[in-house]
Amino acid sequence: MEKEKQFVPRRLKVWLPLLLSLVLVLGMLVGIKMQPNPPEVAVVTKKQQIPPSALGQGKIEEFIRYIEAKYVDDINRDELVKEAIDNILKQLDPHSNYISADRLKEVNEQLEGNFEGIGIEFLILDDTIVVVSPLAGGPSEKAGILTGDKIVEIGDSLVAGIHITTAGIMAELRGAKGTEVTIGILRGNEKEIRPFTITRDKIPVHSVDVAYMLDEETGYIKINRFSAKTYKEFMEGLENLVEKKGMKDLVIDLRQNPGGYLQEATDILSQLFKEKNKLLVYTEGRTASRSDYESTGRSFYDIENLAVLIDEGSASASEILAGAIQDWDRGIIVGRRSFGKGLVQEQYRLRDGSALRLTVARYYTPSGRLIQKSYDNLKAYDEDVSNRLKHGEMYNKDSIPIADTTVFHTAGGRVVYGGGGITPDYFIPLDPNLLNDYYLHLRPFIRPFVFRYLSGHKADFEQMTLEEFKPKPIVNEKVLKDFMAFAKQRGVKNNSRQWRRVKPEISRLIKAHLSKNLFGDKGYYAVWNAEDKTVEKALEVLKQKNPLSLK
Repeated sequence: MEKEKQFVPRRLKVWLPLLLSLVLVLGMLVGIKMQPNPPEVAVVTKKQQIPPSALGQGKIEEFIRYIEAKYVDDINRDELVKEAIDNILKQLDPHSNYISADRLKEVNEQLEGNFEGIGIEFLILDDTIVVVSPLAGGPSEKAGILTGDKIVEIGDSLVAGIHITTAGIMAELRGAKGTEVTIGILRGNEKEIRPFTITRDKIPVHSVDVAYMLDEETGYIKINRFSAKTYKEFMEGLENLVEKKGMKDLVIDLRQNPGGYLQEATDILSQLFKEKNKLLVYTEGRTASRSDYESTGRSFYDIENLAVLIDEGSASASEILAGAIQDWDRGIIVGRRSFGKGLVQEQYRLRDGSALRLTVARYYTPSGRLIQKSYDNLKAYDEDVSNRLKHGEMYNKDSIPIADTTVFHTAGGRVVYGGGGITPDYFIPLDPNLLNDYYLHLRPFIRPFVFRYLSGHKADFEQMTLEEFKPKPIVNEKVLKDFMAFAKQRGVKNNSRQWRRVKPEISRLIKAHLSKNLFGDKGYYAVWNAEDKTVEKALEVLKQKNPLSLK
């Protein structure tokens, strides 16, 4: 028996296709809404979220897709994208930049204050990796690696005598925490290779090189960058100097410090001012409203006189610290004019693991100074330090230009200027021998020479303390003669005239590295700073009844 045909009204027949279309469209819309949200770009410092459309997922993406699909020749999409990004960034300031995914980890390690690896300090000597020292408490020390060990194998690969580079060694030895690497060691005069399996771990990268006493009352702290752990390291050093050494005055060395986290610099500044709510720095931008950073009034130690050392390599957070100290007449600034970077960057993570570091604001010192130097001419900006040399600024304070004639005043009424870094209160000229070509050619051979020299003379220093080592004329004519023979074997030509010029600096640097190998970083700085004119001037001024009254 046939089934009865279902009755469909004529009007419904007409509207049915349209209804089905509407249902289909609604289904598509619901499906889109139910999909996971697309990846977003995060601002690292403020945890804000920016939709991908804000970074140009439109015309540029469409443009590249057409090229990729239709262009007559094969193209590399990644290279095209990078070229497009680079050209966009060239229209901005010199400090907005793109960080590729493979470089981002390295950049973040510097700022976060650690990396993952086996924890050794090494050098390449005669095309062989030599362990200078295993880091205290690190994986290598725990595994039994010793100073002087030669690394000849990493994994299954021979690494001695193959012209391996420092970057190549680091790439082999670094890796994720918890992973293992096997290295082959030759120890002393042994002929058999010893295998060591080392479990990688987090290795601290210290931003405070050293904290020690220059004399009975004056402490010295060297900060090489402002990482996430700088304030903590600074306070540990300060605690030791004040509570155990009786420190009253302090020298903070920021020379060649490129900056880092602003918050770390302002946290340190809060320890240098007793007052609460004292303006330390403020930031402001087109879309970023003014943000004031003020002292907390919770300084833990009573520091009397203060000196900050700067030079052309001191930038960003270093200039924030120096600028606040100068503007409030809290201490003296000694050295040469700082770099001149007054721009604040925030880091935005991109979907492929790379990042955009974008300038979002400018920072101003308490007196209102913007110390950012002009970047209208990017070529001149890149060549600024070499231009300072050409114009004589590194040797003569009178050659320092005033980029912005707007007058600002410190708390005590002294005139200061912005527009091109922090000008020191006490100028120290650059020693021209440090830029001598012969000195620069000889300098890379000092560390390997010192390491080899100590391997044969360590018994001479075993009972010696740092205080005994410092005044002794350790680097005599015989040591210098041995050094030159070492350098000549590696291709350095003899130049008697230039040697006479640079010999004092070479002698000083050899002794500093000998002291480092024997007594650590404190040993290096104790020897080097003993003849450092910038440190000498800081000590001289701090000893005056009122250091600022001399200006």
